[in-house]
Amino acid sequence: MRKRERENPCGICGHYHKYEEEEVCGICGHRIPLSSDKSSLQVSAFPSLILPGFLYLGSYDNASRSELLKTQGITHVLNTVPACQNLYKNSFTYHCLQDGKILLFDDAIHFLEQCERDKARVLVHCMSGKNRSPAIVVAFLLKSKGWRLPQSYQWVKERRPSVDISQAVYQQLQEYEQKLYGSSNSSNLALLSFQPGGASIFARLPPHEFTFRAGQTQRNISENLANPSGSDIPMDNT
Repeated sequence: MRKRERENPCGICGHYHKYEEEEVCGICGHRIPLSSDKSSLQVSAFPSLILPGFLYLGSYDNASRSELLKTQGITHVLNTVPACQNLYKNSFTYHCLQDGKILLFDDAIHFLEQCERDKARVLVHCMSGKNRSPAIVVAFLLKSKGWRLPQSYQWVKERRPSVDISQAVYQQLQEYEQKLYGSSNSSNLALLSFQPGGASIFARLPPHEFTFRAGQTQRNISENLANPSGSDIPMDNT
């Protein structure tokens, strides 16, 4: 179908497809939420807060609502899908990953670390906010907080229950964990065992068995709590 027959481009992704008629965009995959997504429709306009005062996770729909982003104090946007347009270059500082298949974790984390140093609030998004962008956030937690993959994944999942990381992307996360720590103590069961609303894994692990930041002990953690640093935040399950 020619562009003139489709009238105006989609107001969300900027490409020509019949969004209101549930036509999937042939360029970036944008679509109207399925009826099965009703549970998330009420909050779909707002990104999920991952780290207070700093890190937000969301979809392209979230990224398209500039006024809502401004009310959240968001000034920077990490776009994990090359085909998604950066809509408000005059209002936000954008960084876009350039590979549509392989997630460039180090590139993304470098941008996020700079945002953290500048005390800037940043939104990380993909098309749906369920796969690529959550993986980037998980990788950031792996490196910046020293957590392992199951803990990092559940931290994100608890704050955005719609997260649904694919097998291929999860494998990339396992490889990144091995790169950081020399081994991976996680398996695909970490994805399957999570139950929204269930007991947190932090509550299940005895303090002496939970390892922070590449080998910190409970004593180290206690010392850090007495002398907190800017990069560490209290872990709550709210």
